[in-house]
Amino acid sequence: MNGVGRPELWVCHLGTVEYREALALQERVRAARQAGEVPDMMLMLEHWPVYTRGRRSGPDELPMGEDWYRMQGIDVVDVDRGGKVTYHGPGQLVGYPIVVVDDVVEYVRTLERAVAAVLREEGVASARARVDEGPDYTGVWVEDRKIASLGVHVARGVTTHGFAINVENDLQPFGWVVPCGLDGVQMTSLIKETGRSAGQIKCVRRRTAFAVAQALGRRQRLVSRARLEAALGASVALSAA
Repeated sequence: MNGVGRPELWVCHLGTVEYREALALQERVRAARQAGEVPDMMLMLEHWPVYTRGRRSGPDELPMGEDWYRMQGIDVVDVDRGGKVTYHGPGQLVGYPIVVVDDVVEYVRTLERAVAAVLREEGVASARARVDEGPDYTGVWVEDRKIASLGVHVARGVTTHGFAINVENDLQPFGWVVPCGLDGVQMTSLIKETGRSAGQIKCVRRRTAFAVAQALGRRQRLVSRARLEAALGASVALSAA
């Protein structure tokens, strides 16, 4: 399909962004989308090292204590998404679709399918979702190893947060916590599963953005950070008028 007639999904590649800055940007985009002043969007980026704790997180998921993690150079941030604790760092591809949805469960399943399909195309043949094993197993797995995490929040019909794919990031920080609330879970990455060298994330980023747009029934439109900021600035001006 050529996408003619489909609604647009603006995709903005942001590079490596501090987590709190990206969270604030998501909230600005969501407010503008809720007001109908911008189209559906997706932010594609990497983060500096950070643990994020979702609404279902418990204190035992950071067994070393927050101060210890910060001494390792890893921030700790509480967020409003579903799920439990996870890690983000350079080399991990993060996508934040900020889109209008009706069925949250089907939306999560759609993201899982799209990410799993991309990973299979990249050579991770057994990448799949574990849809029948309960919410703790949300994400994409390679047998019993987790390669991608998902967690979303929906407010007034518009999503924030999204997915994180381990492409070529350091996996050690996952071993210092209880990732996704699953004690003993083994995390993996694309380069670990395929034996490929680092330098894969640019290709995976492009392929994932296209696949998610297609899966959501949108037509991808690449926009710069400047174009995004201009649209949000216009949204603020309209709101104040």
